[in-house]
Amino acid sequence: MPTSTEADRARATVELPKGVTVAVHGRVLKAKGPLGAVERPFPSDAIALTVEGSHATLTLQVPPNRKRSRSLLNTWEAHLRNIGGGLSRGVEAKMKVVAAHFPMKVQVRGEELVIENFLGEKHPRSTRLVPGTKAEVAGEFVTLTGHDVEQVGQSAANIERTTRIRDYDPRVFQDGIYLIERAHLKEAA
Repeated sequence: MPTSTEADRARATVELPKGVTVAVHGRVLKAKGPLGAVERPFPSDAIALTVEGSHATLTLQVPPNRKRSRSLLNTWEAHLRNIGGGLSRGVEAKMKVVAAHFPMKVQVRGEELVIENFLGEKHPRSTRLVPGTKAEVAGEFVTLTGHDVEQVGQSAANIERTTRIRDYDPRVFQDGIYLIERAHLKEAA
C-alpha cells in the first residue's frame, strides 16, 4: 500500500477558472472556455484525469518515484493551468520592429503579417499566423493575442524567423522583428 507521501507525489490538483471545462476523449484532451476551445494530445496511459466541479486532478499511473514520471506530472499540471487561463483570460505576446537601415512597413492582411521594404527588398516577406492568433500593429510594436499559449508563441517564432537576415553580418544589420515579451496569460481585469 502506498504511503501518503507517495500518493501526494503521484497526484496534482489544478483549479480551473469559472466557465472552463476539461475532458479526455481517447488520447486527446479537449477544453472549452469563454474565449474558445483547445485540443491537445494527452498521454492517457501514463496519467489519469478526473474533474470534480472546478478542480481537475491528474494522477500518475506509472511509479511516482522516477524523475521522468514526476516531470511528466508537473508538465501536464502547467499545461492545464495555461489552457484554463488562456481560455478564460487570454494570452498575449509583444514584439518590436527594429528598422535601422531601411524603413519597414508592417501590416496585417487577413491571416498574414506582411513586411514590406525589409532591408530594401523589392518583394515583401510574409508569414501566416497560427489559427486562433490575432496580430495588431501599433507603431513599432506588434501585439499577438489568442487563447492558446502554444499558438501565440509559435506565431511569434514564425514572425522572428521571417525576418531572419541572410548574407549580411547580423552584428551590423540588426533589422528585424524581435520578441520582447514572451507569450503569457493576460492580467485579470
